[in-house]
Amino acid sequence: MKKKKHRIFGRMQWLTSCISTTLVLLLLGLVVLFGLSARELSKSVKENFTVTLLLDDDLEETDARAFQKRLDTQPYARATTLITAEQALKEESERMGTDPSEFLGGDNPYTASIEMNVMADYACTDSLLAITRQLKSLWQVADVVYQRDIIDSLNQTLRKATLVLAALAVLLMIISVVLINNTVRLSVYSRRHTIHTMRLVGASWSFIRWPFLKRSLGIGLVAAIIAIALLLAGVQWAVAQDSYIATIITRETVIAMVVTVLLAGLLLTFVCTWLSVGHFLRMKENEMYE
Repeated sequence: MKKKKHRIFGRMQWLTSCISTTLVLLLLGLVVLFGLSARELSKSVKENFTVTLLLDDDLEETDARAFQKRLDTQPYARATTLITAEQALKEESERMGTDPSEFLGGDNPYTASIEMNVMADYACTDSLLAITRQLKSLWQVADVVYQRDIIDSLNQTLRKATLVLAALAVLLMIISVVLINNTVRLSVYSRRHTIHTMRLVGASWSFIRWPFLKRSLGIGLVAAIIAIALLLAGVQWAVAQDSYIATIITRETVIAMVVTVLLAGLLLTFVCTWLSVGHFLRMKENEMYE
């Protein structure tokens, strides 16, 4: 009867430790997911920033397209779109509901332009100023226009958001380690008398540690698998709700999250168990009953 109660207690303890570890790993996985996704979101926002190149009035369309191809080879250009003078007039006429050229004797008041999206690394004030100076020195370009206030505000906001996320990630990581350590420590504490008895009969420290380490690694592996399954289900649900999320939560982000949760589940439980068992191995007999 006593063995049966002990077996039930052991199973309940294993289940409790597994649930606690799973919740902590879920928290850790969310931190990694949100942190890496925030970086991708920042990159996406920056790469959607548009710089407009107003082309010279005398530039022929064939020369404009040749210039666009040359521009595409530049390291700062992510994507370019050529808007001819005729296309600009048509779009503006549709927007206004009237043809502006009618008031100018049939002359087209618009010039050809190229809308350029820059790479994320170049979407900052200093880089854009350097790019603007370079482009304005070319005879094909009459002027370069972009909203400097927006890019300054965007970078400041992203910088603050990054600092907040980094601080939150460090805090949650510390909480995760503490919670897993406490869970493991309580599990080992309940068997401290067994540890003391094995030590009295002459068992080596490594021999005493191994069953605890094996059990903790099993808990860590199961908890990691459950946490990963829940996180992947959450990601799939989020992507199903909005396809844009798929551009933020990339395959690399998901792989990084899975690897982090799996390694954390194994390493944290292993290290915490090693330290906890070592603590009780160094205890004196009278301390066991305090």
